[in-house]
Amino acid sequence: MADRLRGKVAVVTGAANGIGLGCARLFAAEGATVIGVDRSGADESCDLLDEQATVALLNRVGEAHGRIDILVNAAAFAIFDWIESLSYADWKATLSGELDIVFLATRAAWPWLKASGHASIINFASANARHALEGSPALAHCAGKGGVLAMTRQLAMEGARHNIRANSIAPGFIRTAATLRHLAADPAFEAKVLSKNMLQRLGEPDDIGWCAVWLASDEARYVTGADVPVDAGATAW
Repeated sequence: MADRLRGKVAVVTGAANGIGLGCARLFAAEGATVIGVDRSGADESCDLLDEQATVALLNRVGEAHGRIDILVNAAAFAIFDWIESLSYADWKATLSGELDIVFLATRAAWPWLKASGHASIINFASANARHALEGSPALAHCAGKGGVLAMTRQLAMEGARHNIRANSIAPGFIRTAATLRHLAADPAFEAKVLSKNMLQRLGEPDDIGWCAVWLASDEARYVTGADVPVDAGATAW
């Protein structure tokens, strides 16, 4: 099966590494025309917190293809700190990096998603949107991902009359360049993660990418407003 997304135009933010890169690679393998977006190292370089630059980029993609069928909002930025030491500036930066970055790209893409007639938005929530993470200074991150979860449901409602579906994926611990640094810094961290998992392994970007392929495809045409945990069962018990 290498044609599940054949003929679809997909914009993937955060495509230079990690989950975004995994999604972009699998989408292309399944036949989509993929436009990867990141600050650098992708098809298109853009600061997605720059409103004018984001609008210009999405308009350029939409005008080139006549529509956008898939928008994957994988780009994100967060600062982790405890309430006692988390600065207001870092709080605001995290909410911008978790929420504004999704809002600006989605709003800019909206006319082109409407033009598709069968579009799919894929956002990334987290277990942190529903559960506190023991021992993790993730206050701002939890707030941001909770906002993404709520935003996705609202987008599903607003998009329904335009046949735009909106869903989120809630990844568990995924091995990326960023998370590998955490593993290297704390040798006990992997054991802590695995103690939460039903499946005794760490996730890979492709584990999230395959879920995104399904949500982007016509196989999921009756799925909207959903949040799909891909976390080795960590939040199921």
